[in-house]
Amino acid sequence: MTAKHVDKTVSRRRALAIGGGAVAGAGAVAVVGVNAFASEESDTAATATTAASGSTTASTGQCVLMSSVTEGPYYLDGALVRKDITEGKDGVPLSLRITVQDTTESCGPVAGAAVEIWHCDAWGYYSGYTTANPGGSAPAEDEDGSTANDATYLRGYQVANANGVVKFTTIVPGWYTPRTCHIHVKVHTGGQKADGTYEGGKVNFTGQLFFDDDVAEQIFTLEPYAKHSGSYTKLDDDMVYEGNGAAGGLLTLTPVHKKDPSKGYKGTIVLGIDPDAENTGAGGGAGGGGGEGGEPPTGTPPTGEPSSS
Repeated sequence: MTAKHVDKTVSRRRALAIGGGAVAGAGAVAVVGVNAFASEESDTAATATTAASGSTTASTGQCVLMSSVTEGPYYLDGALVRKDITEGKDGVPLSLRITVQDTTESCGPVAGAAVEIWHCDAWGYYSGYTTANPGGSAPAEDEDGSTANDATYLRGYQVANANGVVKFTTIVPGWYTPRTCHIHVKVHTGGQKADGTYEGGKVNFTGQLFFDDDVAEQIFTLEPYAKHSGSYTKLDDDMVYEGNGAAGGLLTLTPVHKKDPSKGYKGTIVLGIDPDAENTGAGGGAGGGGGEGGEPPTGTPPTGEPSSS
């Protein structure tokens, strides 16, 4: 089942939450389209296809603009450069393919852009913040039996190839109160790989990637997700997702096996950036820099890390 790309009206609750904060930090803007998963071998940016109202093919140079959103309260510096970020964390496999395009050059690829992602595990815990309560009723983070490093799991960088493409091997995230299922993303340019991570340069875009409700809810009935009980926030009620399909970060999701969601999904999206712009990570949605949903996480963040930036 492929994720639905349907324009949705922003609910009154979300409108109040977002308020006037949808303006991109430091003038940075992003362009989001949808990239068809033609094959694992095809990395050309020209495969972007129309899949959301108002979106167009990358080959035409016409793109859908959107503002950056908050990086949320769970960001950590120093993520590792690697394709596989799972570190043994259990969950439904996700092959994520992101294409980075230059909004100032007819949506041409941004070769060398560093794409950084981070997200929670199947029970809603983030590495580095494992004492933060994900809400509802969830087992303790250390009960999953994995050998993952509590400071690094489900975080990583990849550097875009000549076609602006990066790929990650991860799992579908779980959920935590008060958020819907999502993945955080930053796009960096001008830096370089050093000591296993990416250093220098500047952040051009800060955003979040989202999962169709039908897909997420089906996955959350499976193990280990099902051990986390409680109220899952749907897209329409999320305080960051703006309800506009691919333009708001909604992934195109293709099941590996049509009848067995546990086999995993392929997720694709196109992110456009202005390589000359710089983004602070404050963005809009979720009350700007005041923490996701306007509520800082419970629990103690790592020493020296902000609690609500």
